[in-house]
Amino acid sequence: MNRLFKTEINRREMLKRITAGFGYIGLAGLIGQSARAGTPKLGPHFAPKAKRVIFLFMNGGPSHIDTFDPKPALKKHENTQPTGKIYKTPNTTGFMPSPFKFAKHGQSGIKVSETLPHISQVIDECCVIRSMYTDIPNHEPALLQMHTGNVQPIRPSIGSWLQYGLGSENENLPGYVVLRPTNKIVVGPALWSSSFLPAEHQAASVITTDMKVDKLVANIRNPNITHKEQRQQLDLLGRLNRLHLAKRDNDLELNAQIKAMETAYRMQFEAMDSFDIEKENPATRDKYGHTPFANSCLLA
Repeated sequence: MNRLFKTEINRREMLKRITAGFGYIGLAGLIGQSARAGTPKLGPHFAPKAKRVIFLFMNGGPSHIDTFDPKPALKKHENTQPTGKIYKTPNTTGFMPSPFKFAKHGQSGIKVSETLPHISQVIDECCVIRSMYTDIPNHEPALLQMHTGNVQPIRPSIGSWLQYGLGSENENLPGYVVLRPTNKIVVGPALWSSSFLPAEHQAASVITTDMKVDKLVANIRNPNITHKEQRQQLDLLGRLNRLHLAKRDNDLELNAQIKAMETAYRMQFEAMDSFDIEKENPATRDKYGHTPFANSCLLA
C-alpha cells in the first residue's frame, strides 16, 4: 500500500489506546462543527420558536382510539371485516371500538378519553394530530416507518434530520440523545441512526434503568487512569496532532480534532452534572414517578 504521506505514528492505533471517556460520544459532531467554522453558517428559513424537542415514543403503549382519537364508526361496524385493499393477518378479529368514553375539554373542545383525566385539563396547550396513519401491521417495519419514514433501515431518524437542519447550541453535550428504559429495544439503533447523514448526527444512546451517573453513560469515567494522567495523555496527543498537522496544509478536520479533544475532555464534567437527577427535589421526583420511563422523562 502506497502512502501519500509518510508518518512515524499510526494515529488510528494512538486513538485506540488513548481515551477521554464519555467525551468521545460527541467528538464526531465537534470535529464536523469546527471544520465548518470557516464557512458562513446558513440559518433556518424562519426563526424557530422551539429551542429543543422531546419526543416520547412508547412501544406497546395505549392505542390512539383509547386516548385522543375517538372513532364512533367502530361501534357501528363492530366485529365486521374491513373491505378494500388492506393487509390482513390470520388472526384478524374485525373492527373493535374503544371501551372508554370520550368528552370535549378546554376552550378548544378537543375530545379526550376518560383514561387521561390530567392531560384533559391542559388540552388547550396541546396540538392533537389525527391525520397520520400507517399501512404496516407488523411492529418492526412500523417502528422504522414511524422514526425514519421508511420500512427499511436506510433513512436517517427524525432526530438526526432535526439536528442536521437546525443544529445544536450545546457544545458540551451531544445535540441528539436517546433515553431508553431498557437495553432490549425492538429494531434497535436503526431507530436513531443518522444513516447517510454525517456521523455527527447519530444519537447518543443512554439506558435509564440504573440512574447512577456512572452507569447511565458508558465510559463517562476511565477507571484505569486519574484526571491528571488523562490530562497528560491529552496534552501528548495534542502535541502529536500538531506535529502531524504541520505536514498537512489546510487540513480543517485534523485542526478541528485538536480543538475537539479539549472540548471532549470538558464534556465528562458537563455530563456528570446534566445526567444527575438526584439533584431534583423529592416532590418533583414523586410527581414523575420512579420507573425507568419516568426517569427518562425527568432527565429529558
